[in-house]
Amino acid sequence: MTTTEAQELLQAIDRCADEPIHIPGSIQPHGFLLVVSEPELQVQQASENVQLWLGIDARSLLGQPLSDLLPTARIEAGLEALSADDHNPFHLSDVSIGLAGAAGQTFALLGHRHRGQLILEFERAENPAQAYDTLYPLMRTFVAQLQDSRELEALCQLAVREVKRITGFGRVKAYRFDAEDNGVVLAEAVDPGYPSYLGLCFPAADIPQQARRLYRENLIRVIQDANYQPSPLIPALNPGSGAPLDLSFAALRSVSPVHLQYMRNMGTLASMSISIVIRDRLWGLISCHDAEPRAVTYQTRTACELLGRILSLQIEARESETLAQRKLDLRDQIVHLLSAMADRDSVVEGFRHLPEVVLGFAGADGAAIISADKCETVGNTPDHEQILQLAQWLGERRDELVFHSDCISRDIPDMPALAEHCAGVMAISISRLHAHYLIWFRHEQIKTVNWAGQPEKQIDRQSGALSPRHSFEQWQETLRGYAQPWDQVVIEGALELRNAVLGIVLRKAEEMAQLAGELRASNKELEAFSYSVSHDLRAPLRHIAGYTELLSEMESKQLSERGMRFLDNIADAARFAGTLVDNLLSFSQMGRSALRLSDVDLGALVASIREELAPDCEGRQIEWHLLPMPIVVADAAFIHMVLRNLIDNAVKYSRTREVAVIEVGAEQRAGEVVVYVRDNGVGFDMQYSNKLFGVFQRLHRMEEFEGTGIGLASVRRIIERHDGQVWAEGQLDKGATFYFSLPKLSYTSSLLDRDI
Repeated sequence: MTTTEAQELLQAIDRCADEPIHIPGSIQPHGFLLVVSEPELQVQQASENVQLWLGIDARSLLGQPLSDLLPTARIEAGLEALSADDHNPFHLSDVSIGLAGAAGQTFALLGHRHRGQLILEFERAENPAQAYDTLYPLMRTFVAQLQDSRELEALCQLAVREVKRITGFGRVKAYRFDAEDNGVVLAEAVDPGYPSYLGLCFPAADIPQQARRLYRENLIRVIQDANYQPSPLIPALNPGSGAPLDLSFAALRSVSPVHLQYMRNMGTLASMSISIVIRDRLWGLISCHDAEPRAVTYQTRTACELLGRILSLQIEARESETLAQRKLDLRDQIVHLLSAMADRDSVVEGFRHLPEVVLGFAGADGAAIISADKCETVGNTPDHEQILQLAQWLGERRDELVFHSDCISRDIPDMPALAEHCAGVMAISISRLHAHYLIWFRHEQIKTVNWAGQPEKQIDRQSGALSPRHSFEQWQETLRGYAQPWDQVVIEGALELRNAVLGIVLRKAEEMAQLAGELRASNKELEAFSYSVSHDLRAPLRHIAGYTELLSEMESKQLSERGMRFLDNIADAARFAGTLVDNLLSFSQMGRSALRLSDVDLGALVASIREELAPDCEGRQIEWHLLPMPIVVADAAFIHMVLRNLIDNAVKYSRTREVAVIEVGAEQRAGEVVVYVRDNGVGFDMQYSNKLFGVFQRLHRMEEFEGTGIGLASVRRIIERHDGQVWAEGQLDKGATFYFSLPKLSYTSSLLDRDI
């Protein structure tokens, strides 16, 4: 198809969608129509075919009293019974018209009001008693059998069978509209010689939106002969409104020529449609076809309309029952999930505890929970990198509480790698502030659709109008890249789960805040205690060290070699205890003193520390790799202490190497600066990395490497007071790298004192 042809087709489709089918300006000729004013009951409009039915020119009736045509006393009572809310035609009376052209004819008079107009329709009347005797037993049997049917297909099959018995059409089928408005045939009753459409799909484009609206409002529509010649209304515009007459609810309303051609292409000359409307939504249709013209009396139409309403109620009841049970099952699963999340330390722990419930809740193949940059998964899911990319994409759509898609390649085209692993996704945000998500995944479901003819549109080259397809032979299409669509009840359940999880998160946050307050109080008490003890121990320890030194000098000649060795041990122990007390005192003061923030040149700081450690490095071969360092906003004294500890450790733990290699550098990252100190020393086992920064935690014996076990704990406390983090990486006998991060603060912040 060329670009020009494609544009012409789109224009034709737009014209078809805009066709004002509710104001066709004409009627079908198997009856005639009058529009009369109220309360005068004077004729305002008449269908042109009045000439054929009554032998009188339609124009001669305009402005005449309705009583000149028929006795109005019998119909006035019927007019009073017309409901203001029900626009469907109501049988007012069977009447005989006193004109020579209508001699011997009795007409069924149907009336309805719409948009301020009283519309009267006249059709040839049948024997009402005979109709009652025929139709009532059929309807009674249908209602009784309907109550015994449970499955949807069985309900529809019973309905099409009864409609066929009532009407005599050659083929009657019932189909349901899917989420894309395609109609899937669920049940069919068909005479020999008619093509069967059971199980086939009719494309949504067969019924334009304005036609769907009419189907929803007017529950029954009959076309007795697809080759009819429409009878126009005279005058074309209604005198009362000055606009074309709205025939939305008229039984005789003329239909679109495109639809008549569609019928002829299907080999159908007569049709009737019964709408199945559930909760004001066009759920489906019962569609009747016949290869020959077929009249349908108003009694039959009324019975079929009643049948359609009863069927709609039964389907709604079955769907409501199924929906209620599904909601109960979902709520039961939600309760299990919430219980697991509430009883554990975190929502993530609860998620991991019940993987079957997590997946069963949404009918998913896999699920993931994302907390910041951490990802936990159950079932079959894409890899973590793709899930985190999806979470980042979701973060750009924060206003959407629940996101769902049954075709990722269509709805998230920027993530082709994700679409290769799954086809459907549903996600809920479980935090009002952070990028935390609960996500479910569904695999691709390869779907084969059997269409009633290839669903394509063509243009009539003569008229330029849309031309319906000519073939209704089965045409098969295979759809890929789609997952099972997410049911609305599951989406609503996910939203309910989200709200409940937010409540749990809030409760846990309150509990954590309370614990944090209690912990701060305990820490202050411990700091005060450690400060007091450390301060009080300093003097006795110094006295011990001093007196030991004096004793060694004054009495060395009188003491044995063994005694002198004991004195040396006492002196060493006193000095170590003094150093330990000094470190404890310094550690306790870190939480009590205010931070004095300023611009700190890390490069200059590292250079000065290297000079301080020069005496400890004498006689050793050390390769220093000091990379360029940035200027940060921090407390200079505390950061000096951090770098001194880390560089001193690198010197100490690499002394067993013939050539020690120590590297100090920094990296600029989003919103922070990461500083590291790397050595090729003895390293450590990563399974103990969580112990490194604890007080008195040592991974090596004191006999091998001296130290008090407080240095790294001090590093962590200082960095956390700067709102940063510390961590380490290492391998036994291959070295270690210690990191700390500092947030990038503005210069204004550097002028402020920060106290915690």
